[in-house]
Order: sequence, then C-alpha cells, then structure tokens
Amino acid sequence: MEQHEITKAGPLLDGHGNLREAGYARRMLLEYDRNDVKGHAMRIKEWDYYLVMNGQFALALTIADNSYMGLDSISLMDFWENTQVTKSPMRLLPMGNTGMPSSTAEGDCASGGRGYSLLFRREEERRRLYAHMEHFDGREALDAYIELTDEPEESMVICTPFDRPGHFYFNQKINCLRASGKVTVGEREYMLDPSDSFAVLDWGRGVWTYHNTWYWASASGMVDGVTFGFNLGYGFGNTSAATENMLFYNGRAHKLSRVRFRIPGRRRRRRYMEQWEFTSDDGRFEMRFDPILDRSACTSAGVVKSDQHQIFGRFTGLALLDDGTEIFIKDFLGFAEEVENKW
Repeated sequence: MEQHEITKAGPLLDGHGNLREAGYARRMLLEYDRNDVKGHAMRIKEWDYYLVMNGQFALALTIADNSYMGLDSISLMDFWENTQVTKSPMRLLPMGNTGMPSSTAEGDCASGGRGYSLLFRREEERRRLYAHMEHFDGREALDAYIELTDEPEESMVICTPFDRPGHFYFNQKINCLRASGKVTVGEREYMLDPSDSFAVLDWGRGVWTYHNTWYWASASGMVDGVTFGFNLGYGFGNTSAATENMLFYNGRAHKLSRVRFRIPGRRRRRRYMEQWEFTSDDGRFEMRFDPILDRSACTSAGVVKSDQHQIFGRFTGLALLDDGTEIFIKDFLGFAEEVENKW
C-alpha cells in the first residue's frame, strides 16, 4: 500500500478539531494542544505508558487521563517465576487535570492516590521513572527507580482519523530506549542493566470512538551488536493513509506496509499460549511468536469494559530494512496483545 509520510511541522488539528494531515512521521513534528480538541470533553483520552523489560522480568507503568476516568497502573511480570501482578487504581473525572504533557520532548507527568505514586520526568538526556505502591503483592510494597537513555533519532508517529468528525488517534512509540535501575518488591530485587534491558514509550492523545479492538506488538533489543526493534499495530480508525508498522535499526525507522497477526483460535476462544504467526503484505516481516506469559485482565464497570491479553514471548524470523538488508532474529524478546475496549 502507498503510505503518506508527514514531513512538515505544524498544528495537529484544524479549526474543527479534525486532523490536518493523516499519515505517519519519523519524529514528533505536529503540535498537540488539548484546547484545540472539538470532540466531546468526555471522549478525550491521554496516556503515557512505559514498558521496561529484560530476560528476567518486565515492568509496565501507566498514567492515563481518559476525562471521565483516570487510570494509573503498575504491572510486574516475572518470566523466571511465571508470575504477574497488576494493580490499576482509578480516579473519577480528572477531565484533563492530570496535566499530561503535550509532547514527548518535554514536560513531566505525575499521578497518585492512597498508598501509591507515579512520576515520569523528562530531562535533556534521559527519562526518569519513579513508582511506589504499598500492598502491591500482598503486603509487600513495590518501589521502582528507572533511567532511560540513548533515545533513538527516529521513532513511530501516527496520525489516524476515525470516520467520525472530531475523532482522531495521535500516537508516538519510542522503541529501543536503554534502561537502567532497580525494582524492589518486598525483599525481591529486579535489576536493569542497559546492556540487555530496553524500554518502549507508548504516548497517546486523541478522541476515540466507544468500542474498539486493537492489536499491538513491540520488541526492542540487540542484533549482532546493533539496536533493533519493531512496532506493529492495527484494528481501529481509518488507516488508508498509513499504518503504524515500523522497524527500527541503529536509530533509524524503516516503514512497513500491513502486517497481520495470526492468533490461534477464534475471537472468543483464543489459544493465546500457542504459537502465533506474523505476516506482511509486502513480504518484509515474517515471524513466529512463542508465548511465555499471558498478562490477562478483564475489568467491567457499567458501560466501561476492558478485556486485555498482553502476551510476552519470543519472536523468530526475518525482517527486511528499506534497502533490502535482511535481519534475522531468533528468540527475540517482546510482546503481542489483543485488547477489546468499551470506554
């Protein structure tokens, strides 16, 4: 498919609250301003999500302001013990008062409540993440301090409209951030070494329709001494201008066309822990995915429902860069997910 690349800076939205330009970019060129949004105030969604991971464990931290509902979340997945714990306190009617940054380039993000706090700090050469939650795992508290460095020059930025006025999805995914620091839960310690620990930032702003199912896969690591990663996703919005599928190699982005997730089983009877397949219409991404842990969560409160399956596992297969260079990976750690939301 032919895809439109955004190459000029400017405002994200026009005077009617619609995207001025649909497509993808390799940098954060467009300017988001919550005051420019014309969609219903209750439908504005803003979130910062960080996932740090190595061969032992993964930690996910979320601060989200979904207008009628704020969501702060901490998840810890231990691959050696095959365990996972997720705690997601909600806040009522934040309506933008969380103060989410308008760009990934600057601005801090903080939230908290009874017995927990989260802080995402943006500095010139690094990002610092702080998390604390009492009674995270039984009576044991979680504390985390993480530094993210070596931010690559290029990343995935997508501007996707919905087929409804004033609705849009504006997102940046920054892969291959090197992670250092420590997570403690009670007496347990989890260490992050930047030589083998990587992070991804999922930064999203937009006005969404009510019912969506999305598919997302991501991985970051090293191949023959060079940083490599990818972002794959689809399932919502009008993607005729561009997909969000990209490879990242040595700090540069390489655009893919459409990539299909082949998940074992039917939609309501998935066999998530069996081998998945990924295939692209341009032949540039052909992988198998062997699951090791399912971080599943289903929450339902009135008209709000979220049914999530984030599967951690290992990718094996072939990816082709823009110049045809072949990248072979084997047992490359990452995740793939299927999420249905009514929110």
